[in-house]
Amino acid sequence: MTEYERSRTMPAQPEQVFDQAANVDQMETWLPDALHVHVEDPPAVTVHEDRTDQDTSALLRARPEQMRIEWGTREQGSYTGWLQVAGVGSGASEVTVHLSFFEDSHDPGRQEVLDALDSSLSRLEEQVRLRVENAAG
Repeated sequence: MTEYERSRTMPAQPEQVFDQAANVDQMETWLPDALHVHVEDPPAVTVHEDRTDQDTSALLRARPEQMRIEWGTREQGSYTGWLQVAGVGSGASEVTVHLSFFEDSHDPGRQEVLDALDSSLSRLEEQVRLRVENAAG
């Protein structure tokens, strides 16, 4: 099993960050560019990956009381992940994303995964910033 994790501090309340991250209709704004989530019968979703042009059955659960999102492949059990939002004081939050690959064949490689996590967290921060600015304006 291979695991990856990245964290980023965002200048917004944890609830604002979690609400943006958990909004399935807007996940494509911050997920890696090649991934698209299609809701079926929650928690069941289908994830389409442009790189392989494949659809994968998955589960996606948002746990608002824990400010946590969990996901994973449904049939193969080859991949899981979670996103956790925590308040760090002064109106800021820390977002941590963790990925676990149970089969090497599903792991795109360390650098590609870490780059995708960093890019996703950056895009999520931008979406949160836009949401906070629009709410204030």
